[in-house]
Amino acid sequence: ERQIMLSEEDRARIAYHEAGHAIIGMMTPGADPVRKVSIIPRGMALGVTLASPTSDRFNYTEQYLRARIKVALGGRAAEEMVYGEISTGAESDIEQLTGLARRMVGRWGMSSAVGPVSVLPRDGSGPLLPGSAEVSPETQRLIDDEVRRIVNDAQGEVLALLRENRHRLDSLVQALLEHE
Repeated sequence: ERQIMLSEEDRARIAYHEAGHAIIGMMTPGADPVRKVSIIPRGMALGVTLASPTSDRFNYTEQYLRARIKVALGGRAAEEMVYGEISTGAESDIEQLTGLARRMVGRWGMSSAVGPVSVLPRDGSGPLLPGSAEVSPETQRLIDDEVRRIVNDAQGEVLALLRENRHRLDSLVQALLEHE
C-alpha cells in the first residue's frame, strides 16, 4: 500500500474507474473472471481490478481479445459517463488495449480489411533500423484505421453496457468507498 492522501473526490473517481473495469469484466462474455477490486493505491496504481482466467491459456480467440479491450476501456468509459470528462487515470489501459488491437490487425489476421496476413513484425521494429516500417504508408494507414475502428466499436459497446448497468456501477462504487 502506498501512503498518499487522496481527496474524497479523487477516491470516488478512482472507485468509478475500477468499478467500470469490474462491471464490464463481469458483464462481457469471454472476459476473464473478476477476482478483486481495490481503490487502495499500490505501486504506481491508484486502484486495481484483478481479473484472471480459470486455467492457463496458450491460444486466444478474437472474442477473448475483444473482451480484454472492452474491460480495459471500462474504467475510462465509467469516468466519462459519470463525470462528463476523462482523466489521465487510463494511460496504462489505453497503452495495453492499443497494443492488443494493433496485434489483432497486424499480426493475427483478425481484420477483414487487412486480411490474414502479418504486416507487423513481432518486436515492432523494421528490417534495417529500429522503428522503420516494413509496410507501405497505405497499409500502415489501413492498420491505424482498423485499430481505431476496433477500439471505437468497443468503446460504444462499453458505454452502452455501463448505461444499462448504472445501478450496479453505483452500488459497487459505494461498497468500495465504504470498505476500503
